[in-house]
Amino acid sequence: MGISKLVCVSGLALALAACGGEKKDEATAAAAAVPAKLAGGLYEVNAEVTQLASTDNATPATKLKQGDKQVVKACVSAEGQPDPALLGEEGDKCEIKNSYIRNGRMSAQMSCTREGQTGYAMPAMMGSYSADGFEGEINTLTYFVEKGDYRLTRKVTAKRLGDCPAEGAAKAPA
Repeated sequence: MGISKLVCVSGLALALAACGGEKKDEATAAAAAVPAKLAGGLYEVNAEVTQLASTDNATPATKLKQGDKQVVKACVSAEGQPDPALLGEEGDKCEIKNSYIRNGRMSAQMSCTREGQTGYAMPAMMGSYSADGFEGEINTLTYFVEKGDYRLTRKVTAKRLGDCPAEGAAKAPA
């Protein structure tokens, strides 16, 4: 009777191991499908303002309103770094201060200045990417000297359109 129990338990263990192996293989295949870095090229970002609130009880110093949609086209470098124009508000001059863009995960914190304002807008993007694009949320907090500080949330989806135009191609005579 001891051997039959051992054979039965061994058979069950093998069956469970086989089931677990399939899930592991699927997870490995999914991980292999995600590129190690964001693909370089021209991207089109579609953003929608999902939340806008004043943080100083004044009118928010932004042209955006809740529900607004925007479309932005800019490039991601060959190294996988997005142009700050893809993540900032239109007209802001931004630079990425800190980022983690690897293995399908995307996090980028920026610092932006705006004409007519003293202080900073600080967008932070959290999301994911694939070979075809990226998606996530951009949360912006502002720290202006004058009134108008706000908290803004935008939902973004981006798709890679192709290669970036060559430098100066737009300036070349036809």
